[in-house]
Amino acid sequence: MTMPEELDTMRITACKAEEDYKLWLRFEDGLEGRVFLGNLLEIGAFQLWRDVREFEKVSVDPETATVTWDGGIRLDADILYHDVKANQIRRTRGETPPVVG
Repeated sequence: MTMPEELDTMRITACKAEEDYKLWLRFEDGLEGRVFLGNLLEIGAFQLWRDVREFEKVSVDPETATVTWDGGIRLDADILYHDVKANQIRRTRGETPPVVG
């Protein structure tokens, strides 16, 4: 029995920190896009990112295929996938994408 596509975990294959706390992502199905993460700066462990050099240390965990930072910060790949996809739909409609969080 196969699961519906929306229940499959989307794996992140590449990422890059960009200016203004934006994160560019590429997923295994080829979807690419950006999410804004600056709104997380006031929350717990994310305060580490106030030093932008810490935010720039993002990498893809080879085991979980999601983004990770020093200090144990990990973001859910499925939520990021949904946000990237939603942002692309909004852009095609000429809408401004919301922030993640």
